[in-house]
Amino acid sequence: MIGIRREDKSKWEARVPLVPADLRQLVSEHGLSFQVQTSPIRVFRDDEYRAAGIPITDDLTACPIIMGVKEIPPAQFEPGKSYVFFSHTHKGQPANMPMLRRLMELGCTLIDYERIADDQGRRLVFFGRFAGLAGMIDTLWALGQRLQHEGIASPFAQVRRAYEYKDVADAKRAIAGVGEEIRRHGLPPALQPLVCGFAGYGHVSQGAQEIYDLLPVRTIAPDDLGQANADPHGCYKVVFREEHMAELRPERSAPGSEFVLQDYYDHPEKYQAKFFPYVRHLSVLVNCIYWEAKYPRLVTRAQLAELFGAATQPRLRVIGDLSCDIEGAMECTLRATDPGDPVYVYDPRTGQIQGGVSGHGPVVLAVDILPCELAVDASTYFGQSLRHLIPALARADFGRPLADCGLPPELQRATIVYQGRLTEPYRYLESKVRPTAAAS
Repeated sequence: MIGIRREDKSKWEARVPLVPADLRQLVSEHGLSFQVQTSPIRVFRDDEYRAAGIPITDDLTACPIIMGVKEIPPAQFEPGKSYVFFSHTHKGQPANMPMLRRLMELGCTLIDYERIADDQGRRLVFFGRFAGLAGMIDTLWALGQRLQHEGIASPFAQVRRAYEYKDVADAKRAIAGVGEEIRRHGLPPALQPLVCGFAGYGHVSQGAQEIYDLLPVRTIAPDDLGQANADPHGCYKVVFREEHMAELRPERSAPGSEFVLQDYYDHPEKYQAKFFPYVRHLSVLVNCIYWEAKYPRLVTRAQLAELFGAATQPRLRVIGDLSCDIEGAMECTLRATDPGDPVYVYDPRTGQIQGGVSGHGPVVLAVDILPCELAVDASTYFGQSLRHLIPALARADFGRPLADCGLPPELQRATIVYQGRLTEPYRYLESKVRPTAAAS
């Protein structure tokens, strides 16, 4: 039997890994059994699961496999059980090491959605597109709010936050309406040219561009940014790839050396950032890249101090940090926010932040649970991607060795802890999860 737990990390977390229609199909076609933990905030209500024939309970003790979306408090783990959720541990995130340690102490198994991938390493189940969709909606809302604070009337003032729309289709209709107003009535002179830059081109970026492309958009190359002319009836879009973000350090490059993507991934220490000159041309920067500390930052605090310390007002008004790595690629992302209070202003002079859209410096959007703002669409898509793996998960024998337990390769690769021990691909976490033992 598989249990679907209620989410308790945030009052905004209304997503589910499997929607009622998914469970109904898995029961009817595969004879599986489920229990769903009662929840007051889940976007699919208890009665919808009951109508699908799924028992609702407050106690999942009878379920040897428990699925959720976000991290689970360590105190709620039960010995020997198998858990499936986004653990945010594979990068050794310090905040979640106690959780990982507790799973190991209790002899549990952890399967992480983020690590479910095919033979080529391509992720199979993800919310990324919806993070992009919601993040871009919120970024346009933040732009409208900032302009309004500056006394500049713009069509973006009518944009609402993503969670305030009924669904993705409703939000798209609204943004398309903004685009039509730009076509007909134009943008204020103070906003021309409106240039939005997207760092990255993966699922999150694609979702964000899907929203931005509802405006009258003209795409330009990064190296042509200086040629963006004032256009009252259109917007510019530029997409940055790795070769626009980093370059070989002078001491590591021979004359005529070119950027090689795989070499950058394999040896990031050989590279330095080259992104900042582009930032001077941007009105809005949307960060969608995967980032670890081994990679160069895209925007540093020192660079923002330089930009906002100039005599003239910079063009940059909003940074939509959809990746939301604290002090990561965007070093000015000092804390994560939630949908109800999604932005703050980073003051480059002091290095401090202030809630809202007023202040000296860029508005930073740093919501770390963006897909929950579009919970119905996001959950439905996620479940459609995940449900074909559930029969094998339900029938796996977690008492046998991992290679023989019946999990398909996709789920075996996503297993970070098995029977209380880190699996081979994740042994590098040992020093992080047991720092005292490693030091001795």
